[in-house]
Amino acid sequence: MPRTILAFDLDGTLIDSAPDLCTSLNRLLAELGRPPVTLAQVTERFAGDGVRLLVGRALAATGDEASEEETNRHVTRFLALYEAIPVTPAQLYPGVDETLARLKADGFRLGLCTNKPQQATEILLPQLGLGGLFHCVVGGDALPVRKPDAGHLRAVIERLGGTQANSVMIGDNDNDAAVAAGCGVPFIAMAYGYPRVPIAELGAAIVLERFTDLPTALKALD
Repeated sequence: MPRTILAFDLDGTLIDSAPDLCTSLNRLLAELGRPPVTLAQVTERFAGDGVRLLVGRALAATGDEASEEETNRHVTRFLALYEAIPVTPAQLYPGVDETLARLKADGFRLGLCTNKPQQATEILLPQLGLGGLFHCVVGGDALPVRKPDAGHLRAVIERLGGTQANSVMIGDNDNDAAVAAGCGVPFIAMAYGYPRVPIAELGAAIVLERFTDLPTALKALD
């Protein structure tokens, strides 16, 4: 069966969001009287597992860990700071918009499987010029589970009307590799993202340096 169901990670795969995440964290930390964190800390240690862990890790790295109630308040404030930063298509990795548009025009069904919160994702997409491209968007707080739980990707595939036999996961890190393996679908890794382990250890069927090579790589899977 041709692989026509494509599930994409967002941060580190379609967009370079780490600078804005770092800026928002540091604005929050400044309000709390804490020292700033670095971009390397965000990409290598904090990001990838949802906003609550992102904020919690930044708090733990800059002082005492916060209580659950305090963390909830800090997460709400972080999201307000993050969503207030203007977003432009310049944050897309090269070739993302035209490649996604080409794939959709060719009959592929496109879904987002991201740990970014649902509301933040839906706000970002039109600002990035990606509004209307995805048939399904499932954020990290839209289900009882999120990546690396395979149930997150399984829900995306089901909402797209797909099956294991005709689906592919495209991402950049271990969470994306884990959901693909858990669902028994091929994983295509983008080498330019935020991998927290060596890209060669992710078990990807294909590793790409350029997003524009994705249509050719999909043909090689079948």
